[in-house]
Amino acid sequence: MKRIFSWEPWFFISFGLFHMHRIWALVDRETYASFWIGIMEKKGAPYFLIMGLLAGLCILGIITFVLERKSNYCWRWIYLFGGAYVLFDLFAIATGLRVWQELLAVMFDTASPYWDFVWGFFILLGTAVFVLGLVLMVKRKRYVQPRHKE
Repeated sequence: MKRIFSWEPWFFISFGLFHMHRIWALVDRETYASFWIGIMEKKGAPYFLIMGLLAGLCILGIITFVLERKSNYCWRWIYLFGGAYVLFDLFAIATGLRVWQELLAVMFDTASPYWDFVWGFFILLGTAVFVLGLVLMVKRKRYVQPRHKE
């Protein structure tokens, strides 16, 4: 039987909000780029907190995909592909993978004519994932009967 775990809507809501915060990039390019480049270069407590949280959520999603493989919803493929991408991204940033550092330099180039397209894409992706989280929350509440104490 297919089921939606209580944490799953929050997974998508969290990732959605994380991506949607990039509206800041469209409002103030310089401050946004400076903030995130600083986080990635300093590798202080905020860096490890963010990386740990994102990695933990991705691993949880991938484990859920594998454990529920016989009764998965189609949206759980996001755990597999999105999670693998995010884990690779986190690994590449943490290890300073040269090609990834070059990609990040291009992405955070505030003079780039593609700036709005790149960050706009992440905002749209985040909005879609956030809405998916809300839909899952409604579906879960609709199909999960509350337990009554007798």
